[in-house]
Amino acid sequence: MLAVLLSMSFSEESSSSSSSSLNGDAYALLFNALRLIPISHYLLALSLLFVIVIYNFLEFHFVEDLFSGFRGSPVRLTFNSSSPIYDGVVSKCKIVHGRYLVTPWLSSPHIQTAFLHFFGRPPCFSYRRQLFRLSDGGMIALDWLMGSTGNYTVIDKVLAILDNSAGPGDFFHANNFISKDDTTPIAIVIPGLTSDSAASYIRHLVFNTAKRGWNVVVSNHRGLGGVSITSDCFYNAGWTEDAREVIEYLHHEYPKAPLFAIGTSIGANILVKYLGEEGEKTPVAGAAAICSPWDLLIGDRFIGRRLIQKIYDRALTIGLQDYAQLNVMLFPQTVDTYYRNCSSSTYVGNVSIPLLCISSLDDPVCTVEAIPLDECRANKNVVLATTWHGGHLAFFEGITAAGMWWVRAVNEYLGVLHSSPYMHVQKKVQEPGLHLSTESSIDQGPYLNVSEDGMVAAVGNEQTRNSIVGDHQTNSEMVLDTEQDEQLTGAKSDAVPNTDRTCEPPANTPDTELRNLTASVTSCWNQLSQRNKRSMWLLAYVAIITTWPLVGSALRFIFGKKRKNVLSATLTKR
Repeated sequence: MLAVLLSMSFSEESSSSSSSSLNGDAYALLFNALRLIPISHYLLALSLLFVIVIYNFLEFHFVEDLFSGFRGSPVRLTFNSSSPIYDGVVSKCKIVHGRYLVTPWLSSPHIQTAFLHFFGRPPCFSYRRQLFRLSDGGMIALDWLMGSTGNYTVIDKVLAILDNSAGPGDFFHANNFISKDDTTPIAIVIPGLTSDSAASYIRHLVFNTAKRGWNVVVSNHRGLGGVSITSDCFYNAGWTEDAREVIEYLHHEYPKAPLFAIGTSIGANILVKYLGEEGEKTPVAGAAAICSPWDLLIGDRFIGRRLIQKIYDRALTIGLQDYAQLNVMLFPQTVDTYYRNCSSSTYVGNVSIPLLCISSLDDPVCTVEAIPLDECRANKNVVLATTWHGGHLAFFEGITAAGMWWVRAVNEYLGVLHSSPYMHVQKKVQEPGLHLSTESSIDQGPYLNVSEDGMVAAVGNEQTRNSIVGDHQTNSEMVLDTEQDEQLTGAKSDAVPNTDRTCEPPANTPDTELRNLTASVTSCWNQLSQRNKRSMWLLAYVAIITTWPLVGSALRFIFGKKRKNVLSATLTKR
């Protein structure tokens, strides 16, 4: 029995050793076989794997386009079934009813967007610059390209000198180059985030629009276009006051010229929000919004979701770092509120003029999740055109990528609208020339609050500005005592006390003057209460110094009279 067990154990060990030997021989044979494969084949396999990874990472669609015979994809239109704008205008536009084919060697939304940023192939021309003085003391550049400028290559730039005595809405220019009776349409362009009139896509749009005979003006954001910030107010995604002032000025300056507005990216968000705020009151006859982010809160979540989107987030951040440095650590809870209140998606339902919106479903910056399809479908004045491809503001077409599809689509749409009876005509709902802002303070431009330790933070503009937009003159009954305070503090406030005043001057009595000065000082204190403590104490010092002569006279009058009464009573007793 023992012999049998020993033989069995020996046989098992023999089989195990033979099995291990065979496994070792198999791996050795496999290794030897792999060594026989040429290195070039390995490099080819690695290259193929790299191409597959990059193809999916950059979302290329060249193979899909190849299998479709490079026919492109149809444009999807979203509109109200009873929309007169679609029936009378958009239905006659052939471009949005056709197909869009991306330039084959740019068949990726990221490659298109990068190509637009670094190259773009913009047309060569020069702008005519005018500096526009805003009612709060800010300055923005309006860059013009005239439709009657021949070859668009010889346009002089106007050199402007800041003049503190100039009123809001004043232009600094050598001559008026458009007649008040000119009926040539004016297209107002609002650029995207950190973009100005020099951006490639803006130059494509401006050149092709002016080539049709229209006058085009680019309304650059504050601090961009080579113009320094001259007030304590920046622009943001929901700041519509600058666009409102520019549009009202142009309407007042050229009343016979129909105004059309085109917004791109953040500029589209600002434009749609402005149109929703104004409703029937806007003088804009028609508008187009290209690649709008729509819902900024959803966009903020989207841009930090994937690695490729984080690259865009970083690129946008770098662009904004040169514009302003704000201390976001002091306001971590207001970010979502800011995004919600600045989003244009909630204003789409209030748009009362013909509006064409164009968005790409593969936009790497503005996600398709934020597009308000239902809101656009519910509004009879809005038509939404979406394409499968196009990137962010790119939409290149042709073998050489010399043209941009959305530029052709917008020009065709505005041309058809201009020749149709569906252009919007402004309706005066409020008192003529008076605009009172009713938006929440979160929508207002962020102001800088500089503390004593040098920390910079943003504060809201909580006051309402009483400005006359008809002739762009501020209230002539503005508190004059603040002028000296502003010179001492080095900062101007765009807020004016919203008080009712009579045309008749008050009686020149000590009590009346004292009440007026007290009200003025109180108003100034409220306006500057959100600034640093140094400004507040300086205001108190200036108030005491400026009111002391009147207060001293009143005290001398009161106590002098009492003193006379006391002396007379004493003399009588004696």
